[in-house]
Amino acid sequence: MSLRHLRLIAVNIDGVLLNDTFSPVIHRMVVRNGGVYTAELERSVLSQPQLRAAAALGVPGTPEEVVEEYFRERAAYLENDPVRVLEGAGALLQRLRATGARMVCYGGLARGHFDRHLGAYASYFDGPGYVCTDAFRPGVREIAEDVFGLRCDEALFIDDVARVAETARVLGAAFIGHPTSYEHSFQRQLMQRAGVRHLVRSLDDIDGPLVRTLDAEAAEGRLWSRRAAVAGHAGRVGAGA
Repeated sequence: MSLRHLRLIAVNIDGVLLNDTFSPVIHRMVVRNGGVYTAELERSVLSQPQLRAAAALGVPGTPEEVVEEYFRERAAYLENDPVRVLEGAGALLQRLRATGARMVCYGGLARGHFDRHLGAYASYFDGPGYVCTDAFRPGVREIAEDVFGLRCDEALFIDDVARVAETARVLGAAFIGHPTSYEHSFQRQLMQRAGVRHLVRSLDDIDGPLVRTLDAEAAEGRLWSRRAAVAGHAGRVGAGA
């Protein structure tokens, strides 16, 4: 399966290849500190640099202290629900590799997180293999242009966070949404309001026909419709959405 337009497939690590260990911890911290977990709060936290996300949580303490508390909370959470490779991740990488496009993994944690949990799959990825985006989240432009020297419309991003979709829309990059199934998450609704048309519930749904569809849409300049762009721009969602 060769592609005629897309040259890069960038796959998010946590929530796509690995289980979502961020949303439950963030929700727990907010609720435990008397806050209300809303879609707008979630949007302001996910796929943001760590200190900016910490400041948006509304949890007592400096951003640095909140980040430290978050990682303590996450360590405790992982004792009962450890990081694991999601079912179908290996097969997905095989399918994507078969497209002939270059591939890279990315996420907000340091390189050691990738090496520890996805080291066995490192051979599927090109260039640096993994890009830590904490300094420039969500990183769509930086990964496509700065790391691989491509136009954004030549890249496909697969992610579980709507903020990445919003940036992909603005920059004209292709996007597949794989929102978390966590019960308190708003990401599916936020992606829909951002105009994401390709939403999947499992990694098995990201198959050859879907990638070829996105490749054709990218080649013909119709990844994001005008109507979708307007919906996404107006897509701020309040509590209970």
